[in-house]
Amino acid sequence: MTGTMDRRHLLRVGGAFSMLGAAAPFALQMAAAGSAAGQSAPDYKALVCVFLFGGNDAHNTVLATDTDTWGRYFATRNTGADPIALMPVGTAPTPVGQTSSVTGRVADAASPEAWGGVLPIVPRTAQAIPAGTNASSRTFALHPFLGPLQTLFNQGRLAVLANVGTLVQPVTKSQYQAKSVPVPTSLFSHNDQQSTWQALSTEGARTGWGGRFADLVGGMNGSSTLFTAVSTAGNAVFLSGQSVVQYQLSTGAQPAVVITGQQGNSLFGSTLAPSRVRDTITDTNLTSSFAADYSSVVARSISAASTVNSAFTQGIVTSVPAAPAYTNPITGRAETNSLALQLQTVARSIAASSILGVRRQVFFVSLGGWDTHDFQNTTQPNLLAKVAHALSYFDGALSNIGGIDRRAQVTTFTASDFSRTITTNGDGTDHAWGGHHFIMGGAVKGQDIYGQYPTIGADVAGFNNPDNINGVQIPTTSVDQYGATLGRWFGASESELDVIFPRLAGFPTRNLGFL
Repeated sequence: MTGTMDRRHLLRVGGAFSMLGAAAPFALQMAAAGSAAGQSAPDYKALVCVFLFGGNDAHNTVLATDTDTWGRYFATRNTGADPIALMPVGTAPTPVGQTSSVTGRVADAASPEAWGGVLPIVPRTAQAIPAGTNASSRTFALHPFLGPLQTLFNQGRLAVLANVGTLVQPVTKSQYQAKSVPVPTSLFSHNDQQSTWQALSTEGARTGWGGRFADLVGGMNGSSTLFTAVSTAGNAVFLSGQSVVQYQLSTGAQPAVVITGQQGNSLFGSTLAPSRVRDTITDTNLTSSFAADYSSVVARSISAASTVNSAFTQGIVTSVPAAPAYTNPITGRAETNSLALQLQTVARSIAASSILGVRRQVFFVSLGGWDTHDFQNTTQPNLLAKVAHALSYFDGALSNIGGIDRRAQVTTFTASDFSRTITTNGDGTDHAWGGHHFIMGGAVKGQDIYGQYPTIGADVAGFNNPDNINGVQIPTTSVDQYGATLGRWFGASESELDVIFPRLAGFPTRNLGFL
């Protein structure tokens, strides 16, 4: 949180914690967990934001494969010291050390030739042919390491949103070149665009649209408002609301919340020390009002931690399967998939929702490392494989929580700083703008591509791409439209959406239709 934390803010935060009450750990409705099996799904909804920090290269994530588009894509990216062009649909993997029939290069484990062709997907709805694309119809595919997402797409629980990015208002290539309409501030800055994606404003923003959604629905969670906005990835402006305070959970190991010093049976060799620490940090009999307020917040935080940790020991929560082991597809070595571990915690939080008494939640998880200026062929494929592995695990975990399929109640979506240039710098890509994202869930109208998939190709050899300038794709769908479509499903009214997304009225479509 930016700015100075004054006494008034501390009191507001403390008020959020106090909703739990001193007896919260003893008020858990454990019987509800034991009788969940076989019952209908409770009135519950959750949004899960998966943020890809660093800027994912969308051009090697979701690809158009019609002959015209593929030719320009391949010509643009099959250059440099370490070409990043993927292989066409149906290409068999070239064994390491052998020569590719497509490129004439010797394959190694970190070259696209060794991975085989991109994976075809067939949208339910035909995409319009944009200006500059000379094709009678468009076909599409995913990166070779996104096999689990291809399966989810074909099963109808995954959709693609094409060419989305931060926008002030719709903008064309000529308008961008002429600087005749406003565009987002600090367009290619990581910190500013991460903030603009999450909060519709550059770095320093205090509230995000996920937090403002949480403000709207927090009252539905009764005395458990504190658990409305939950992060497993540290503090995120996306979850900061006007009244709701984001709650942070640990990932992987128990307990879910750790308050150092006051937990456990021994501290510095003393069995009395933990209780003494707890008494000291929760003492409100102080002459300083600020200190007393702070102690009250700490006491409530300890109570909340006890509540969460108790809930996470219940059978309905512990029955959520652990994320499976992950293997780096480039090196063949086992690695930790931090995104899968975060989504494991989210799945267990959803399992605990009936125990905690929450009906609406917004979650934030993240995976970093996407700033692929260099070594893109060794970095991005592994990260994409981690996303596919994590989302597939999460879909499966939600399919049976206490005997109930919760997938229709949870919508998961990706976001990232920006995409990368369609052009390559030799072995990587640079900061760009519009990109493609995934939306997953049982309520998602999957097996389709929403928004306009753009014309692909660099302005070379007389070709003039109407959607791209200097390798940068101009988005045709805004974050505001993306967020509003998610918010409408979550329960926000049209007037509330106009408040949360004040620029929404300036775009032609308020509802993108994927939910």
